[in-house]
Amino acid sequence: MTADFWAGLEPAAREALRKRGQSCTYARGRELLHEGQVPDRVLLLRSGLVKVSRVVLGGREVVLAYRGPGELVGEQSALDGEPRSATVAAVEAVDAFVFTHSAFRGFLREHPEAALVLLALMSQRLREADSRRAEFSTLSTMGRVASRLAELCDRFGDEHDGRIRISLPITQDELAGSTGASIESVGRALQTMRSLKYIETKRREIQVLDREALDALRNA
Repeated sequence: MTADFWAGLEPAAREALRKRGQSCTYARGRELLHEGQVPDRVLLLRSGLVKVSRVVLGGREVVLAYRGPGELVGEQSALDGEPRSATVAAVEAVDAFVFTHSAFRGFLREHPEAALVLLALMSQRLREADSRRAEFSTLSTMGRVASRLAELCDRFGDEHDGRIRISLPITQDELAGSTGASIESVGRALQTMRSLKYIETKRREIQVLDREALDALRNA
């Protein structure tokens, strides 16, 4: 199932939603939403990528997810009214439709089929979160890094001549923050994968040379 809310809507619902929002652009590095903030808006991404993260004890950033075109951010607070649980920052330039909470909830009331699409997407995210928690408790750092790289291949991979280039410009620190491991442990895992010819790395770029090897590590 895709995480693309926009793609899940019927044409009439898309037009109704578009009319309720305002088009906004955000530069790379800009924070769109802030952890702990009183919620006031929902964003539907039209282009670009954002990083969803939160800060834990010690000031370390934990990367929860990346969201791309067609996906929603800020929808949970729109539904429960609670302060935001994470910060959303633009990884690259972003274009989005922005909706007030009242406009977004009004749309869902008038289009119950869209509410079902949203419910299915939120259920999918919950399943993914449960899977990641299980992964953290059962896999080694190597397995968790392999799992995350395989996931990034599926979402942001560009395959050419048997190589998969991950187009997302992720740092080693962000990779550590998304695997629940220290940056030193992630560095060692990446070094091992390079020595085994599973991957090649450059500054903020990863190319996967052996996807099957990553799958074997994540399923070990």
